[in-house]
Amino acid sequence: MSFFKKLKEKITMQTETASEKFKDGLTKTRDSFSGKVNDLVARYRKVDEDFFEELEEILIGADVGVNTVMELIDELRMEVKRRNIQDPRQVQSVISEKLVDIYEEAGDVSPSINMQVDGLTVILVVGVNGVGKTTSIGKIANKLKQDGKSVLLAAGDTFRAGAIEQLEVWGERVGVDVIKQSSGSDPAAVMYDALQAAKARKVDVLLCDTAGRLQNKVNLMKELEKVKRVIEREVPGAPHEVLLVLDATTGQNALSQAKIFSEATNVSGIVLTKLDGTAKGGIVLAIRNELKIPVKFVGLGEKVDDLQVFNAEQYVYGLFADMMEKEEKA
Repeated sequence: MSFFKKLKEKITMQTETASEKFKDGLTKTRDSFSGKVNDLVARYRKVDEDFFEELEEILIGADVGVNTVMELIDELRMEVKRRNIQDPRQVQSVISEKLVDIYEEAGDVSPSINMQVDGLTVILVVGVNGVGKTTSIGKIANKLKQDGKSVLLAAGDTFRAGAIEQLEVWGERVGVDVIKQSSGSDPAAVMYDALQAAKARKVDVLLCDTAGRLQNKVNLMKELEKVKRVIEREVPGAPHEVLLVLDATTGQNALSQAKIFSEATNVSGIVLTKLDGTAKGGIVLAIRNELKIPVKFVGLGEKVDDLQVFNAEQYVYGLFADMMEKEEKA
């Protein structure tokens, strides 16, 4: 049985809505990536070195990342040799198999939030301005509420004009209270107030917004470290998650941001927004393989429920859905 068939069986056992969201959300990447792979396969009679070189270029073009692509191509060469694959069409199924392997071999792949069974779960959300951080917090709050959790939001981005108001709009939209101070206040003081309120109200989850840009990188990182210290002091063991929000449309720039933030805040998971708006959805694999940080959520649309829990198999299905459907019909 080909990997495509096995994948289809697994996807069918999972929620159909999520699979369809991944399929629809990855249309741009699929149209670009799958179209080029289909064209490559059609032009070659055999799997040779030229074939691999062109495939390498296609993968780099999809922002899979140079290091990840080199590893993937080496693995494909070995697999093609091991299985004695001559027909380029058979390579498509092997590529999809190896993409899932790359994601899962990087370590713990659980996309779930590290929820505390007893007591408060504190989630610190970080990222530069403009990546969709506040929107992601609103959507995560909505998701947690749907799961039956009580949620509180902390408006810790006190420097960006309109950030507090934007979070309040989301709070109203999803029915969650926001703890805030005036614009320009000390973010650490806001966090302190929010932590006291969360403990007093016995809520399940406190979602903390943070500043995305101060005068320079050093200031931003110092501010985040200060906020983190307040959280650690008030709730031992917290924050239980540090989620970094990245914009998928910025490609390799997102990878640079991830490196900077993970040095300052021990990032435990990635929220990748606007994945539906880019043809370079391979950035998911680059982040995972090079930084060993799991992607926990992906943005696959504008609606409040379009932030999906990341699933490597559904992601690969989204990339190869057209090819899989072709194989089924054949």
